[in-house]
Amino acid sequence: MDLNLASAVHYHHSRFPPGDPDWGAVVGPLTAATAALSRYDEMLRTMVNSEVLLGPLRRRDAVVSSRMEGTISTIDEVLQLEADEDAGDADAQRLARSETVEVLLYSRALAAVQDALRDGAPFSDWLVRRAHQTLLAFGRGANKSPGEYKTEQNYIGARGRAAEIHFVPIEPHLLGEGMERLFGYINNGDHLPIVRTAHAHVEFEALHPFKDGNGRVGRMLVTLMLWRFGLITEPHFFISGYFEDHKDEYIERMRLVSAEDDWTGWLAFFLTALEHQAHENIATAAKIQSLYTDMRERFREEFSSQWSIHALDFVFSNPVFRNNRFTSSSGIPPATANRFTRKLLDLGLLVELQPPAGRRAGLYSFEPLLEIVRT
Repeated sequence: MDLNLASAVHYHHSRFPPGDPDWGAVVGPLTAATAALSRYDEMLRTMVNSEVLLGPLRRRDAVVSSRMEGTISTIDEVLQLEADEDAGDADAQRLARSETVEVLLYSRALAAVQDALRDGAPFSDWLVRRAHQTLLAFGRGANKSPGEYKTEQNYIGARGRAAEIHFVPIEPHLLGEGMERLFGYINNGDHLPIVRTAHAHVEFEALHPFKDGNGRVGRMLVTLMLWRFGLITEPHFFISGYFEDHKDEYIERMRLVSAEDDWTGWLAFFLTALEHQAHENIATAAKIQSLYTDMRERFREEFSSQWSIHALDFVFSNPVFRNNRFTSSSGIPPATANRFTRKLLDLGLLVELQPPAGRRAGLYSFEPLLEIVRT
């Protein structure tokens, strides 16, 4: 196929890292974003168990980030695949849609690099390659050199225009030097951490180091940088929603960095994205926290059991599950767990997605939580 490069923008050689932005143009967005992140982090600090309560939002962010790259799945599909795997179904990935597998792998890639960073690993080639290797381990991406940098020039096409190239990333033979500069800046740059996060994200996308999966890895790094730089205390920040809602501007702002050296315009956009997404994350997390508080009291009243909190934490951590997983892994005696399942079905809090059949356990969804997460 002949490529149309007539209107393509090429990578900004010798212009990274950038100097200081026009502080007058970004002081307002910077102040607003910093304040919003602080309020969001305060909520994280006060949540009973942010890992449990915000786990479903991580899955939703994986769905949205993957959708931006043309991988269409739903959070219900992803959670059902997780439920089948957790229940010991060895064929779950093989039988699932490839798009759903890809989204599940996004969540696993994020968890893997999060653990590595928590153990003291720096931002490095090894880290992003590990994320990429996990992300493309199965499905359509398995033939796109998982964990390996590109060896041939790649291109970013203009949306909706066949064979018309929108952006030409850095050449493969210069990629090693470019990645070294990027990681040096992330780990030791002079700018404020929030500014470094913004600059590092667009630089990663401009380098486009992999054959596939660059956008997903790049957005993953935003959460991880905010966390490791101390702007949030836990790695639970979900940026993809704003980027998808403003996808045309997101793409154009990144393009203008290379086309016109407009780092300030990109920074202002990124800070606005952080502010708006922080407010949305606060609102959604507050709904989940409120639901958890209400359900804690209701479970206590309905079950009158020492195991009620175990059941509550299980359905919040696993809003779609097979009952054999509940009876074996919730910490509740199996007979009691089965009684709880029947009670929750009678109350309308669980929905039966698949009835028990032979040795295959029933599949259930905890709808009060999913109604929040789906929106």
